[in-house]
Amino acid sequence: MASNNRTCNINGKRYLDNTANLLLMTNPSLVIWKCLKRKRRFLQSDARASLGFPFLAPRRRRSALPARTAGSGPDTTDDTIATSLLPRSVSRRLLSMLSPNMSSSSSLQAPHATLLIPGPIEFDDAVLSSMSHFSESHVGPAFVRTFGETLSMLRKLFQTSDPAAQPFVLSGSGTLGWDLVAANIIEPGDEVLVLGTGYFSDGFADCLRVYGANVTELRAPVGTRPKPEEVEAALKEKKFKAVTITHVDTSTGVLNDLPTLSELVRRVAPETLVIVDGVCSVACEEIDFDAWGLDAVVTASQKAIGCPAGLSISMFSARAMHAFRSRQTPPAAYFASMANWTPIMQNYEAFKPSYFATPSPQLIRALHTALSQIMAKPLTDRFVLHLAASNRVKRAVAALGLKQVAANPDEQAHGMTAIYLPEGVTAADLLPRLASRGVVFAGGIHKEIASKYIRLGHMGVSVTDPDRGDLDRAINALEESLAECGYKKPEGKAE
Repeated sequence: MASNNRTCNINGKRYLDNTANLLLMTNPSLVIWKCLKRKRRFLQSDARASLGFPFLAPRRRRSALPARTAGSGPDTTDDTIATSLLPRSVSRRLLSMLSPNMSSSSSLQAPHATLLIPGPIEFDDAVLSSMSHFSESHVGPAFVRTFGETLSMLRKLFQTSDPAAQPFVLSGSGTLGWDLVAANIIEPGDEVLVLGTGYFSDGFADCLRVYGANVTELRAPVGTRPKPEEVEAALKEKKFKAVTITHVDTSTGVLNDLPTLSELVRRVAPETLVIVDGVCSVACEEIDFDAWGLDAVVTASQKAIGCPAGLSISMFSARAMHAFRSRQTPPAAYFASMANWTPIMQNYEAFKPSYFATPSPQLIRALHTALSQIMAKPLTDRFVLHLAASNRVKRAVAALGLKQVAANPDEQAHGMTAIYLPEGVTAADLLPRLASRGVVFAGGIHKEIASKYIRLGHMGVSVTDPDRGDLDRAINALEESLAECGYKKPEGKAE
């Protein structure tokens, strides 16, 4: 007879798969008591009672457990709990008592430090649950419908109603979007203007060169963006096949004015394609694909969209698809070839099974769940929430006497903040102190200032679910950690 004592280890504790689940369904207080009994010296009785379950004496409760016979293996009944069956509010209170400095907003996730880097971000329970979907055929009817609905929801997210626009969802990182552009839209010898705002615009330029483009970089000083008059002057110097704009450069937190730049390109060089790197902007910054006349936006799953990493997501306009079909040379890639992927995407969106390379059913299902959550409310509401969260974080940073890499408020992203470190404080000293308080910030990556700043991400569920308290925890941890590093907040400063 198979043993019913299989366990999973979460945060250093054993969690029963089935015995505890069965007990919990019939007597939840029993299993919770077993989890808490070794921690009773840390938990007062009134705190235990706040869970909402009656607690009886441990000896009486222990007698209800299945008897352990000789040779039956180690006793796995002690110190265990099946949190997935708890009501969400109970699970939050329980996990917060067991790990007070860790994120405990989910009944499905082990207690962990809250991830507040500019991607990957924290994920909603339902999204992670979708990742655990049973294995299925990538050409089976259920998955084909899920993928088709996902592609249709992407049209709504990007705000395009043009049936000639083409969405793509490929297995890969956001960087794969650069290859998709460079291998299909751009041909060797084509002129491309890259607006430089940091590490990632530099990377896009490097990718384009690999595929043979003649790249002109219009770089702005660190923490700023090219001025419209500079862009206009560059466009008048030569004819460009495309201009690339990094909507938010994750290395600096600089936000480009997308509608202004797109209108400028349309006016000065109407044949030039407007290509956008939206990896750190889609779903937290407004992008109106049709109204702004964009030709391509490439992004990824793990940032504001709120899905685990592993999907390259993009939208191409009818003009961009015409440029692809009109190229004089074959696409300079195989896996990233639109010639291979376009019919696949079109068939999936029409709920027809199709195959070129195997997608990830679990990731697509997670993306479907994330997009369903996003589209359940008006996009404008989502953008307002991210704006409010951004303003709050930036006020707190200013109140601490700190400066941002993007100094001009008009050029600051709303899904992240890049913060200069004060004199005498290093990232190597500060980041571990933040982590010890249950929040994870990111270090700097811009090569000119990498050691001088840190980055805080505030996007997705950390913004849209205020009950999590992620930003409260981050702001408090930043102030406490800086003080521990010897930094003194300027007098008179207040959030």
